[in-house]
Amino acid sequence: MYRRYPDKTMRQVVVYLQPTESAMIRQNHFTLERTRHEFDAVCLWEQPAENFLQYPGLLPFALGQNADAEATLRQVAQRVNQISDPIMQANLAAASAILAGIRLEQDIIYRLLRRDIMQESVIYRSIQQEAEARGEARKQREIATNLLRDGVSIEVIARSTGLSIEAVQQLQQQNSSSLQG
Repeated sequence: MYRRYPDKTMRQVVVYLQPTESAMIRQNHFTLERTRHEFDAVCLWEQPAENFLQYPGLLPFALGQNADAEATLRQVAQRVNQISDPIMQANLAAASAILAGIRLEQDIIYRLLRRDIMQESVIYRSIQQEAEARGEARKQREIATNLLRDGVSIEVIARSTGLSIEAVQQLQQQNSSSLQG
């Protein structure tokens, strides 16, 4: 970065999202062999929301200190809705929703942040795809387990579910262990 932007001032920052008693939050350097990195440590719960509400890219962090997280999320949602770039708007809405989940319940987040905008975010879609893949894998394992109980051969189960033979064998071992235990 320095070579590309020699006139720009750079600062490294570590952001702590949740309160902790760890002494590491006051640490401002990291040394390993012949490298030393100095950075600022920012504890979100110590920062006033106004610091983050001023800049669109910082909106997701606004929920840090504020006692009324719902009111702050309402402000964030209003500011996100004012952003004209739909991609930036979607990404900031999704990031705000993710970080809001640390302090607020899902129904409050979805009520205040427009879900249709968040769904345009590549991050939101990625999380959704990962969840769908986990659900599909769980479903495949359940089907394989049921087929094993019915005495279907491992090879047929692997072909039918798309699981590897090794994965089906592992399920078989787990099932026999749970039946014995």
